[in-house]
Amino acid sequence: MKLTGKAHIFGDNIDTDVIIPARHLNTIEPSELAKHCMEDIDASFIEKVAAGDIIAAGCNFGCGSSREHAPIAIKGSGVSCVIARSFARIFYRNAINIGLPILECDGILDGTKAGDLLEIDLSGGTILNKTSGKTYASEPFPEFMREIIAAGGEINYIKRRVK
Repeated sequence: MKLTGKAHIFGDNIDTDVIIPARHLNTIEPSELAKHCMEDIDASFIEKVAAGDIIAAGCNFGCGSSREHAPIAIKGSGVSCVIARSFARIFYRNAINIGLPILECDGILDGTKAGDLLEIDLSGGTILNKTSGKTYASEPFPEFMREIIAAGGEINYIKRRVK
């Protein structure tokens, strides 16, 4: 599976309160959460993001509370993948559970700028910055995780397996 989109750059320690502020947690509707995604760190994010775009970030992305709302807001905004140097464990699992691909790539911020066009091969673990020509390596997803993502999340994956 390949994903292509423009990069939105964020730094280290982007916590779940910044991804989706607590004042907006009165719903779990992805489209409603998306309206407020990243607003406390970049008020114009939701106006700039387009379907298929990619977040590239530093270390410890998704730290803070364990709320599932954070990856739901990101996915609802149209972001197809998050690439970071590292992720908080609970955020990582919550993202996979809802079918949002996330990749760890230590060097992703080295030479990647906001607006660069990125192409991600989830099965091969490669990230190509089509703007700069630079290629990055990430650990590819195991087959079962690709199946969870392709199903749109763990619940859909389990429903399909039970049938």
